[in-house]
Amino acid sequence: MTSGLDQVVTEAADRWAPRSEVLSLLGVKTQTLYAYVSRGRIAARPDPDNPRRSLYALADVIRLKGGSPGEAPATVVPFEPEVKGEARIPSSVSLVADGRIYYRGRDAAEWAQSATLEDTARLLWGCEDLNPFAGLGVRVDTAGGASHRARLFAALSRRAEEDAPSVARDARTLRVEAAGVLNEVVDAVAGSGPRLFFHQRLARGYKMLERDSVHLRRALVLAAEHDMNPSVLATRAAASGGASPAAATLAGLAALSGSPMIRTLKRSIAYVIEARRDPLGAAERRMASEGGLPGFGSDSFPHGDPRAEALLALAELPRDLQAVVREGEAASGQRIAFAGALAVIARRLDLPRDGALDILLTGRLVGLMGHALDQIMQGGTIRTRLRYVGPRPADMTP
Repeated sequence: MTSGLDQVVTEAADRWAPRSEVLSLLGVKTQTLYAYVSRGRIAARPDPDNPRRSLYALADVIRLKGGSPGEAPATVVPFEPEVKGEARIPSSVSLVADGRIYYRGRDAAEWAQSATLEDTARLLWGCEDLNPFAGLGVRVDTAGGASHRARLFAALSRRAEEDAPSVARDARTLRVEAAGVLNEVVDAVAGSGPRLFFHQRLARGYKMLERDSVHLRRALVLAAEHDMNPSVLATRAAASGGASPAAATLAGLAALSGSPMIRTLKRSIAYVIEARRDPLGAAERRMASEGGLPGFGSDSFPHGDPRAEALLALAELPRDLQAVVREGEAASGQRIAFAGALAVIARRLDLPRDGALDILLTGRLVGLMGHALDQIMQGGTIRTRLRYVGPRPADMTP
């Protein structure tokens, strides 16, 4: 005999509801809805009338509630329990869960198949219907520097010095300001030119074939965000103190520059260049000397990094780079991670030696800017206590 709940779920099987209706039915906040989606509790899909918005499976919503639309939702804990002594910072930007990474509830690997870096910025910055990139032009005095990364940091630090603190400023103005910062950074890295999509402007700067720019677009989108790490904390701490989006993001990129992620990527670049000449020999030598291969295996994604898979699946790698991936996975016993995939795609696109680093920093700027904006608008002040463990004044007495 069919229960009342089963009947309600059956009737709603093919119905999809907008976010406002789902939030009303469940009586939860948007952040909690994103957590339900990321953990597979509620299915989501793009709205065919507006791909920037999502629709949610009504049957899943009703099942989660445990009854008819008039009943209260079942108690669900979307996040891990708090650990004693652990600082917890609310974030609505991204979530790593169940072997996937989600950008505000959207599966990042799926999102990257068609989204631009501008789309990703609008998503991670919570822009909704606002297009902060509309009407952006060229700044005459472009920031200089000997390398792409030097120009990136120069453009960002200039805006960090110029822009007003974020205190008491409205959300729309801050998002438009963030878009202007990103626009200036891309111009500094790629050179000024036609107002194309960011990945097209960067592709022109690299003198890439137009047909290959789709791979650069995908790499930039996938590089935008990761899980919690010191660069996110540095960004949010600066934003919490009233820094502008540019200044907060500069703090995050500074923390990122010496991080394990960057060190791994640099080693991955060197390994891919070496292994391209001798995949099996290079893998064996690295395994013998280091016990592992840089760019293979991930603590965050022990069963395989979905970003690496999404980046390489349609890359049409030549045979020598296919061999690098194949022999590396065989020797290490682990799937290629995002750092390794970035190093491989950079060689596939014939970028400069450190092109993978340029991609990572440019894409990551969008995600860190999202954390800065999220902290300014939603997070409030981050309160921590410094515990002094140095010598006491009495111990210093002659």
